[in-house]
Amino acid sequence: MTPQLSLVIPVFNEAGNLAPLLASAVDALAATGREFEIIIVNDGSTDGTPDEIAAACARWPQCRELRHPRRRGQARALLAGLRAAAGEFLLTMDGDGQNDPRDFPALLALVESGACDLACGWRTDRRDSALRRGLSRFANAVRRGIFFDGVHDSGCQLRVMRRAVCDALFPTIMMQSFVPAIAVAAGFRVGERPVTHHARRLGDSKYPVGGLLWLPVVATIWLRLRLWLRPRLPP
Repeated sequence: MTPQLSLVIPVFNEAGNLAPLLASAVDALAATGREFEIIIVNDGSTDGTPDEIAAACARWPQCRELRHPRRRGQARALLAGLRAAAGEFLLTMDGDGQNDPRDFPALLALVESGACDLACGWRTDRRDSALRRGLSRFANAVRRGIFFDGVHDSGCQLRVMRRAVCDALFPTIMMQSFVPAIAVAAGFRVGERPVTHHARRLGDSKYPVGGLLWLPVVATIWLRLRLWLRPRLPP
């Protein structure tokens, strides 16, 4: 049976975080009463992540793995998973356990009500360091001033979108953080609501603070140029 909901989770070296996250995601999606699938995009993990994915696929038939033999980055992993998804509604989240899948029903309700085509989570009580939060606020303010997407927290990967939004996406630097901007540029409506954010239990962030000082700037400039050159897509 074709799933109505497709959850895409890109992961790289998240052993210990992924298994409990998948258990929570299965429970949350099953509680909606919809048919669903979970696509775990293994982006070249070198730790115990593949074993946790294999165990999840054996336990829950809704889970399947999409594997990259070497690391290609979160943006490409996310786009590959979205393009492989079969559901009417596409859901995304990080694999580090900081997003809470129990927030999906509220985001899904925003989209199904017709209020928006893409519903984004907003980490109003973010469980990260003060420095990381400050850099994120600055980057979000700059991005909103350039792309006018109206989103307060573009880095939050907890999202629900209609399938048509995926057709507007294309590979670009840090695409995962510019999904709302790309959607707005393509004529889609974007909304947001506060969501839960958990502290990271194990491992380190895949985006060191040093990289957050320059990479978003480069990504923003590059995307602005891409959108100027790219024809507008009808929703």
